Amino acid sequence: MLRIRLRRTGAKKKPSYRVVVADARAPRDGRFLDILGYYNPLTDPSTVVVDREKATQWLARGAQPTERVTRLFVREGILPETALPPRVREAIAAARAGRPAGAAEASES
Repeated sequence: MLRIRLRRTGAKKKPSYRVVVADARAPRDGRFLDILGYYNPLTDPSTVVVDREKATQWLARGAQPTERVTRLFVREGILPETALPPRVREAIAAARAGRPAGAAEASES
């Protein structure tokens, strides 16, 4: 199975990541098939650069993004927000409404 995931680069305590397509069994910083872009979480706001055309081609071929990459793709408009797991969508909706993330579950009880 192919995964679209992050590969760590950068110096110690200063991470940056490449968005790569790799076999699910390969190590995190091991062999990969293609580089789709990069992600730097240390900038404010964090920097995400992804080749949209390559990403959609790999998704069409069946590559599965990890949860973090799915969030980045939704933020960049490559995937729809419905691609996020339900708990993440609820947390985003709560944040937009100005409530803490756990408030929705507490009010339902």
